Amino acid sequence: MVDVPPLPLDRASRVPLAVQLADALRAVTAQGSLRAGDRLPSTRQLATELGVSRTVTAAAYDQLLAEGWVAGRRGAGTFVVGAPGPSVPAGRPVRVPDPPATGTDLRPGAPCLEVLDRAVWRRAWRAAGDEPPDAVTSAAGAPAYRAAVAEHLLRHRGLPATGDEVVATAGTSAAVGELARLLPPGARVGVEDPGYGRAVGALRDAGAEVVPLRVDDDGLVVDEVPAGLAAVYCTPAHQFPLGGRLAAPRRTALVARARAEGFLVVEDDYDGELRYDVAPLPLLAALAPDVVVHLGTTSKVLSPTLGVGWLVAPPDVRDALLARRTATGTRPARAGQRVVAALAASGDLSRHLRRLRRELHARRDDVLAAVAAAGQRVLGDEAGAHVVVPLPDDATEAAVLAGAATRGLLLDPLSRHRIGGHGPAGVVLGWAAPTRAELTAALPALPAVLQEP
Repeated sequence: MVDVPPLPLDRASRVPLAVQLADALRAVTAQGSLRAGDRLPSTRQLATELGVSRTVTAAAYDQLLAEGWVAGRRGAGTFVVGAPGPSVPAGRPVRVPDPPATGTDLRPGAPCLEVLDRAVWRRAWRAAGDEPPDAVTSAAGAPAYRAAVAEHLLRHRGLPATGDEVVATAGTSAAVGELARLLPPGARVGVEDPGYGRAVGALRDAGAEVVPLRVDDDGLVVDEVPAGLAAVYCTPAHQFPLGGRLAAPRRTALVARARAEGFLVVEDDYDGELRYDVAPLPLLAALAPDVVVHLGTTSKVLSPTLGVGWLVAPPDVRDALLARRTATGTRPARAGQRVVAALAASGDLSRHLRRLRRELHARRDDVLAAVAAAGQRVLGDEAGAHVVVPLPDDATEAAVLAGAATRGLLLDPLSRHRIGGHGPAGVVLGWAAPTRAELTAALPALPAVLQEP
């Protein structure tokens, strides 16, 4: 067991002591005072040394276990297994890189590359390369790409938009950052909690104040959205990470409040193309194009290699964004736009989406069967490429993650997606990243993992 260096705790701070302690342990690990393989003091011993309750030290260790920076070994203690990245200000949920992948990846957010026809992929890149180089680029994006996205939105998402109304982006997070920079400094922006950490990072990086908003099985709880917000960011098609679809009455209520109170709704169409057993609900942008910015991306349905997405916004927002791009010279790269336009023109994009839905639907059914064998329930199985398995508390979550790691499964802790620092526990199970063979081989171990505690 190593001697832990001094860990300053401010008892007068509003930040919980357990959060301060977890931050301090990350900091000394990043500095090299603690290293991979070092055994930490027991929660009881560290509590005695710091003069705090054992509840504080146990909660800090549980958080570090959930993040993957320490691991518990039965009968041996708690050990450092990785060095975290740069620290963030105390009181904010810590966003750290995922630990190195060492097993079958069942975490969400990755595309299903196995379904992507490599011959089609190469053909689209060749077609993009056949186009002459651009001497001057439009701040709004390539006309062929914008027209392809408009057709995609109409056919697959029911959103009537012309190519002139579509603006190319470098992806969802980049678009959120651009929109945030159009708001007044320090503007308050509501974000679902738990929610999408990269969007939160983009908002904070742009100087916005993030306000956590509660979600439940039906998505954002609109009645609890506070007054005085400049914008609300949400994922109504398949709330990330809990998976709820924003119910129709809540959609109507949200846009009504946006109009009455003068705030902007940023609709991230996360997993919008991936539905299984349900009919699509109307997009917020279709209900209220005057107060909603619609965001989409190719990262999950194709590949993040392309680095492109899109937005459809009210005219004043679109004009302000393009003016800022013109003034700064920033704009998304054209190569990915050309590839998507080529895929759309050949019909390969639509064929790919049909194959993708069939494959992910079949994988979902396999995952649901494995979870059911463990006697567990899931949230968010009507759409998308992930579900949540709720767990009673953070300690159980940490135990499940540790058990999964010993069986070669990489799971995502639900606690990692908390925005306000507190919230539900569980694991987020994705099925797009592995090959079908890898998933089939891994799933028999899942029931035992979920029964671990």
